Amino acid sequence: MIQALGMLIKNEFPMLILLLAILASAITVFYTKHSSRKSFVVLQDLQHTRDQLNEEWGRLLIEQSTWGNPARVEQQARQQLHMALPTAANIEVIKW
Repeated sequence: MIQALGMLIKNEFPMLILLLAILASAITVFYTKHSSRKSFVVLQDLQHTRDQLNEEWGRLLIEQSTWGNPARVEQQARQQLHMALPTAANIEVIKW
């Protein structure tokens, strides 16, 4: 009986090793696929965020060029601060 069990284990041992290897491989494939899907979702979220930030950056550049336009700055200085260009009589030259 013990010899028969020993022979059975000896004959079936390679099959058991192959079965364990297949199970380990299947678990590894499952884990890798799951990890890659999670990483892809994160990548898509980051790309979406990047696109939104690029759009906002473009809008801010347009706004900056609008607000920083010299003609607009002069207009605001005249209207809100009541500033005006000095006349020749109002300019004084200081020599050192």
